[in-house]
Amino acid sequence: MPKIAGNEIRPGTMIEHQGGLWMAVKTQAVKPGKGGAYNQVELKNILNGTKLNERFRSDEGVEEIYLDKKDFQFLFASGDVLTFMDIETYDQIELQKDFVGERAQFLQDGMKVLVQLYDGKPIGIQLPIQVTLEVVEADPVLKGGTAAPSYKSAVLENGMKIQVPPFINAGSKVIVATEDGSYVRRAE
Repeated sequence: MPKIAGNEIRPGTMIEHQGGLWMAVKTQAVKPGKGGAYNQVELKNILNGTKLNERFRSDEGVEEIYLDKKDFQFLFASGDVLTFMDIETYDQIELQKDFVGERAQFLQDGMKVLVQLYDGKPIGIQLPIQVTLEVVEADPVLKGGTAAPSYKSAVLENGMKIQVPPFINAGSKVIVATEDGSYVRRAE
């Protein structure tokens, strides 16, 4: 692993520290009146999410970590297990639904995702920014409303409830943001 000096740690840098994988969230160069300069770094553990504040001096070496990022295709879900296939090697991996979190509801057959790997083990997953889903149920529009834009409830094909504009009806396809599940626009 390549070593970098403690003062070269920047936000987004991945390092190995105290036997764990950490990402630098915030850094601040500190030059006290007495003593040597140091880099005050807020670290977040990649695997369990704990945070840590550390001081790194410029003469301290830390191991910088590089993650492999590979394209995988979502194949199917079986209970709490999600199966993905490596697009290049056709190897399959199984991930727990908890690993993907609430965004698992956006997974569709054949969807391409980016999996972050460290030593061959998946530690992160990125879904497409937006997905297209069909509205299966939409509330009727209330007539005589105000001039302000109003939204109504709708149920998507994956069972999720979102707020949509009044012109969206059952059978319409809409584009939804995977980050927060919000309506983006009507699909063409």
